[in-house]
Amino acid sequence: MEEQRTRNIIGLTGGIGSGKTSVAEILESEGFAVYYSDDRAKDIVNEDEVLIQKIKELLGEKAYTDGVYNRKYVSDIVFNDKSKLEQLNHLIHPAVAIDFENWVKNHDARFLFKETALLFELGLHKKCFKSLLVTADENTRIKRVMDRDGKTYSEVEKVIEKQMPEREKIKKADFVVYNNSSFQDLEIATKDFIEKLNSL
Repeated sequence: MEEQRTRNIIGLTGGIGSGKTSVAEILESEGFAVYYSDDRAKDIVNEDEVLIQKIKELLGEKAYTDGVYNRKYVSDIVFNDKSKLEQLNHLIHPAVAIDFENWVKNHDARFLFKETALLFELGLHKKCFKSLLVTADENTRIKRVMDRDGKTYSEVEKVIEKQMPEREKIKKADFVVYNNSSFQDLEIATKDFIEKLNSL
């Protein structure tokens, strides 16, 4: 029974500009281990030789430039081609899942956090003990991404339109942290969540 308690995975998610990464960093500062699925995926597409070959077969040799994953080329293809995006996800996500399983084996804690942007879209929350959604008002999220990435309002809006609506995510989430104001408020909200989690 104790072994099972060390495998309580909490899915951590949030749309673009929500502050998901900030919450992950607060959790780490509080002593929790966080697996960054999206960051690891960026590494795995350059490390896994079998995956590299499959991506080239799907999207062509130009998917890699001088042996490095050509993110812009791939994004340009899949952004407007839902079928290609789904096929690409079906290649990358199993590789990330294996990497995550290996990461879990190296950690011994009551709760482990799995950060991923597509927690609900891919049904990954069903494999988690609980889910935590970080959310914010759409205009707040758009402004953050504009300031951070130098994108236009319409560019960020198009990305958000491709993602699952926040109201649907809120319905699916076990816990929700709202991030509409200061970092200090976000810290307080995250610590409140930790108290609730530890009381389970």
